[in-house]
Amino acid sequence: MRSLDIARDACERHHPGLIKALEEIPLLERESADSPVLEVFREHDGAGLLVPQEYGGAGVDALEAVRVTRAMGAYSPSLAAAATMHNFTAAMLFALADRVVPPTEEQKQLLSRVAPEGMLLASGWAEGRTQQDILNPSVTATEVDDGFILNGSKKPCSLSRSMSILTASVTLPSEDQQPSLAVPLIMADSPGISVHPFWDSPVLAGAQSNEVRLKDVHVPERLIIRGTPDDPSRLDDLQTATFVWFELLITSAYVGAASSLTELVMHRERGAVTDRAALGIQLEAAVGLTEGVARALRDGLFGEDAVAAALTARFAVQKALAAISEQAVELLGGIAFIKSPEVAYLSSALHPLAFHPPGRSSSSSHLVEYFNGGPLQI
Repeated sequence: MRSLDIARDACERHHPGLIKALEEIPLLERESADSPVLEVFREHDGAGLLVPQEYGGAGVDALEAVRVTRAMGAYSPSLAAAATMHNFTAAMLFALADRVVPPTEEQKQLLSRVAPEGMLLASGWAEGRTQQDILNPSVTATEVDDGFILNGSKKPCSLSRSMSILTASVTLPSEDQQPSLAVPLIMADSPGISVHPFWDSPVLAGAQSNEVRLKDVHVPERLIIRGTPDDPSRLDDLQTATFVWFELLITSAYVGAASSLTELVMHRERGAVTDRAALGIQLEAAVGLTEGVARALRDGLFGEDAVAAALTARFAVQKALAAISEQAVELLGGIAFIKSPEVAYLSSALHPLAFHPPGRSSSSSHLVEYFNGGPLQI
């Protein structure tokens, strides 16, 4: 398919050889709990896509990022979901380092290792908790003389077994006793971090979405990124931008899986040409929605307008994916469903987009207020 070929080309530009390496692994093995896809991703420059060039990464724009993510989703929905968690975390960290406060020397040295060494970033933020904002703190911090002691749990936490650095959103006391949000950089091998089974479904099992617990984990002050006292709202602005990255990339991951399923129908010439055209139209509409928002971000869309655009695309695509799954499976036929477990898997892998926060129901009143000219408060 033309749109998938465009995505493949983008992926090859930034992760040369990744698609070929994924193709050599059977799909169900790629998606299993013991899948090697995250190590394959690491070996093919996976960590550097959204890392700025001055830190050794590719520093791509939003359009390239959604295309690369879509290509990964077509070959491994698990990898695309996990890569989204790494990439949106990278977008946040490097924006903080660039736009909030100059990083400490130790922070700069650590961030400079991410792309060259293939260090994967996991997120201990609130993503995955029912009806929660992905940026709400899920870890508590207690101040000590030389930093903070962190306690909490993140479940599910993608990249749980492959992460090099765990980030979290924590609320810290400021000099005026007003709570402020900060981001600690927690080395994955820190004492007190443990990984526990959580993800029982075979769908997206390769993303390593287990429970990560933090028990009395010490993080020195020099590895905590804070907002500046003279501009505390700037961290909030960057969280908004990061929220948009997450929604756009995770939506593109599932569009990739839908692209793979649709391509099967096209290659096998199943059903009437009008049915195949209808399926292709649904898929290309989803591609167009995500790429349209990406182009708008590249051209300067920001703030609540960017959030509204990303959520509008996400919820529209979410509805389209259900129709694509139903129509593609019907056209491929019962024998394909019986004899090709990949068909059933790809169909199932389209549905979890609905489970990522924020939920459609909880967002509805806020979007209606925005559509009617009011502010957007997600």
